[in-house]
Amino acid sequence: MSKKNKEIARDAEANRSESKGVSKIGISDIIIMIILGVLSISCILPFIHIAAKSVSGKAVVLAKEVFFWPKDINFNAYVTIFNDGQLTHAMGYTVKLTLIFTILGMIVCTCAAYPLSKKRLKGREFISVILLLSMYFSAGLIPEYLIMKKLGLLNTMWALIWPLIFSPYNMLIMKSYLQSTIPDSLEESAFLDGATNFQVLWKIVLPLSKPIIATLSLFYAVGRWNAYADAKYYVFRERALQPLQYILSNMILSSGNDAISFADGSLAANTPEVIQAAAIMFATLPILCVYPFIQKYFVKGVMIGAVKG
Repeated sequence: MSKKNKEIARDAEANRSESKGVSKIGISDIIIMIILGVLSISCILPFIHIAAKSVSGKAVVLAKEVFFWPKDINFNAYVTIFNDGQLTHAMGYTVKLTLIFTILGMIVCTCAAYPLSKKRLKGREFISVILLLSMYFSAGLIPEYLIMKKLGLLNTMWALIWPLIFSPYNMLIMKSYLQSTIPDSLEESAFLDGATNFQVLWKIVLPLSKPIIATLSLFYAVGRWNAYADAKYYVFRERALQPLQYILSNMILSSGNDAISFADGSLAANTPEVIQAAAIMFATLPILCVYPFIQKYFVKGVMIGAVKG
């Protein structure tokens, strides 16, 4: 047998061995798949139930006949929501708030994580401990409210931005990613060419950090989009500054009433559950539309960012 034939036979044997290894599924793999399947179903079914209720007739919803498939299909609830000025304004305002919050949050997170990932920074361990302490200890709601009042931020959009733009958890993930991904030799060669720290960060580090940037941007965006508790304390007087989730929370809390009141004074009489379901879908779809575009970066960024602590 010639040398070439021997190599072909060896490669074929290796491929057969790999295919056998892949085809073997143990009991532990089956258990893991079952657990993941149950968890996935537990997340998907409630969403399907809400979606079905949002396009069903009020009579069948009140009779508790809608589960995972709509009945008496109509889109009256969505028409009511889009005709209501308060909810449409809140949607646009919340999108604007989330974009500003995410951009500022990523700037703060990057400016903290990059220098702390470098051994040349003196005292970086002490600084890291001080920053991480804020993840475990908080001054409390009353001191935070007094600070907001003293700074004149109450009933302004910035009261929903400044207190939360620094996240120690996100900073730790990004710091771990930079340490495990960006080699020091790459930056040293840039310094030899006369580059400054900001030039290295902008032209080398950030282009190589797209996965973690996409991941943390999603964390920031989802966190701000779903937050509503701070709006209760800081912007309670200005209806125009109330985010969509806060308005949705008020609608759900008023579910015991026979009707839900809208900004224009109209009432969605006898259909609170349908309106609430449509409002939940209305508030959830924007994030669901964003996720598929950054999914590949999201998975890669989480896996690499979790390698080191």
